[in-house]
Amino acid sequence: MSVVPVILSGGTGTRLWPLSREGYPKQFWPLVSDRTMLQETAARANGPGFAPPVVVCNEAHRFLVAEQLRAARIEKARILLEPAGRNSAPAIAAAALLVRDADPDAVLWILAADHAIADVARLHAALDQAVVAARQGMIVTFGMRPTGPETGYGYIETGAGLSGAPGVSAVARFVEKPDARTAADFLAGGRHLWNSGMFVATAATLLAELAAHAPAVLAAVEPAMAGATADLDFQRLAVEPFLAAPAISIDYAVMERTAKAAVVPADIGWSDLGSWSALWDAAAAVRDAEGNVGVGPVEIVASRGCYVRSEGILTGVVGLEDIVVVTTDDAVLVAPRARAQDVKLLVDRLRAAGRPEATGHRRVYRPWGHYEGLIQGDRFQVKQIGVRPGQKLSLQKHFHRAEHWVVVHGTAIVHRDGEDLLLRENESVYLPLGCVHRLENPGKIPLTLIEVQVGSYTGEDDIVRIEDTYGRA
Repeated sequence: MSVVPVILSGGTGTRLWPLSREGYPKQFWPLVSDRTMLQETAARANGPGFAPPVVVCNEAHRFLVAEQLRAARIEKARILLEPAGRNSAPAIAAAALLVRDADPDAVLWILAADHAIADVARLHAALDQAVVAARQGMIVTFGMRPTGPETGYGYIETGAGLSGAPGVSAVARFVEKPDARTAADFLAGGRHLWNSGMFVATAATLLAELAAHAPAVLAAVEPAMAGATADLDFQRLAVEPFLAAPAISIDYAVMERTAKAAVVPADIGWSDLGSWSALWDAAAAVRDAEGNVGVGPVEIVASRGCYVRSEGILTGVVGLEDIVVVTTDDAVLVAPRARAQDVKLLVDRLRAAGRPEATGHRRVYRPWGHYEGLIQGDRFQVKQIGVRPGQKLSLQKHFHRAEHWVVVHGTAIVHRDGEDLLLRENESVYLPLGCVHRLENPGKIPLTLIEVQVGSYTGEDDIVRIEDTYGRA
């Protein structure tokens, strides 16, 4: 009778740009501790009483998810790969179908991968209450007790208490994000809770309510699950059926229509970390005497109420008040904390202009490690490549470029046109245009090398994979 955690890891977190981007969104960053948000979420649902998690994610993030779960010692996770995002209802339907095959009465605990929770003990107490109601056929959401007249969250109006499920109430209605006056009235009235986006229900209940209220979702997801294929340790949903699913949230698809909606109130220090201002709020314990939060190599002088974060470059601020400053290796954000939600407008403009910074970082993660662009010029490019111990790149060739590799840390085995070369620090190799080659780290420490590409075209799509450990050939 273990609870099955279902972790939805499909968000892009654009309001936390330039840190969070489509290629590496906020759930993969350590925002409130040394662990990433995905790892924090998985850890809250790990141990006695919990089955291994089901994680639903974009196929482009599959190796990030697997590696972060492995690093957090989350074992036997089942990872479902979406060919494209279709919001939460299709993702939850896929997870429910997967679990139903083993046990239709299994209780699913649906979690977003990128939320912060301060009091895990109280969270688990609320979960115990929710499970009782879920086993009675209800779909239970967690309602967060408001701490202020917040206009950025949806609200839940509580109804009568449920018999046989202490602490759980029926949902009277769901309310869209209110204006400031309405939010203040909600706070004063005491009957409204923030909608957290967490849900508890059996697989059978979820699927029955989807069939009743969102049949188009099931009509697409059922064949997508039936046609799912194994890809290493992942399950890849069939593309064409899944793409036919409507892009709709579970709130709109089911919760606002079903007669089985219930809510358990919780006071657990919850935040969806939906803006830089929310991160400033969540860091109350580490603010300095002037209310500033500094993360990374930053210096804050004569300033008040600021959130300053750097991912590597020394960032200094002087004489600022209630300002957000975020520095990455290729972009800088400066905005008033009060307008932190408007960062999405900036990202939309960058996308419309075709700026690569809108969606991707200079560092790109791969299943074997990562690479990072250092210099881009006419007919040449310089990259830094990092390969994890025991990993290797695909056996490949290029039609438009030659490459020079210089090892700066660790040991490499380079396969070049049938010969194997062992390279140590400060040794190099030349890979002429068209040669068949592969890079491997045989050691126990990370391998770092500098790659210089020279040729008429240096794009990532000039790669012909001949053989690949990760199924990409």
